[in-house]
Amino acid sequence: MEEAQSAPAYGRTNWRRFAVAVGVPTVVAGGLVLALAEGALAANFTVSGKQFKLTADTLVGTGFTQYSGELDTQDPDYPGGKIPAAMSGIKSATLVGLCQSVAVGPVTLRIEAGNDANNPVKAENLLIGMSELGGNATFEDIQIGLDASTMTRDGAESHGAPGSFGQQSRTVTIENLRQKAYYTSASTFVLNGMSLKLHIGGSHECYQD
Repeated sequence: MEEAQSAPAYGRTNWRRFAVAVGVPTVVAGGLVLALAEGALAANFTVSGKQFKLTADTLVGTGFTQYSGELDTQDPDYPGGKIPAAMSGIKSATLVGLCQSVAVGPVTLRIEAGNDANNPVKAENLLIGMSELGGNATFEDIQIGLDASTMTRDGAESHGAPGSFGQQSRTVTIENLRQKAYYTSASTFVLNGMSLKLHIGGSHECYQD
């Protein structure tokens, strides 16, 4: 394994494409607070279209919603400039053993935080646009089959389109979380014990497919 100082040896890496792909974890690592705009789907933003992986030993959230949505992208791999995504909103969440990674060619950016259960990662007004989610999930006071536009549990003012499928619960707990996502935002994201490493070569993603 080689670290970031060896990166110039790989002259064929498309660094502009890599910079776009790692935008979300880099912003989080820099401590920039991303504001949700009344449910975020109403906001004007465009995603890179490159997925990143996220794992956690445990996620505990209050105020959970889930519904279908679309994300705008300029990635030519998505005709029409739209990416279908499963959207999950969580009013308040804590995560223990967080890992987030994005790989482009031989380069992987990996962030870890919250390995101490007494100092977990904390997020408020969390919104995630994902393609895959796995783990052992427990929901309390769950409602399935709601009109997505009527949901309220996460505190956001807008969700899916009227008449579309949605579900929500008072709390959610997911153990051994595994997730692929295009987009994450939060009004606050506190990464206790954060570690960021840029890896060249080898396999350094948070999990393997």
